[in-house]
Amino acid sequence: MELVLSLAIGILTASGLWLIFRPRTFQVILGLALLSYAVNLFIVAAGRLRSDAPPIVGKAAADPAAYADPLPQALVLTAIVISFATTALLLVVLLASRGLTGTDHVDGEDGES
Repeated sequence: MELVLSLAIGILTASGLWLIFRPRTFQVILGLALLSYAVNLFIVAAGRLRSDAPPIVGKAAADPAAYADPLPQALVLTAIVISFATTALLLVVLLASRGLTGTDHVDGEDGES
């Protein structure tokens, strides 16, 4: 399980970085989204992977190692909402920039000339 998760984080990070260095703004936005997904997976992984443990401690005092940590889950949920809003804002800025400049390149100039 840890190997699959670490591979997923690595692939998302590499793909996100590759897309960030592309010349078109939509590819940059997709790269930022992939990086945010990689960070979210990293935060979940930092909170210990437990698939067989409940996230809430009952009324009886028990061993805390037998329960999943709910803090990374709450942080990731908040990060998902914030990244969705940021992506929506970047798409609106992309559309406004394309309307003003007539191109969707990051530097505002077509590189094919």
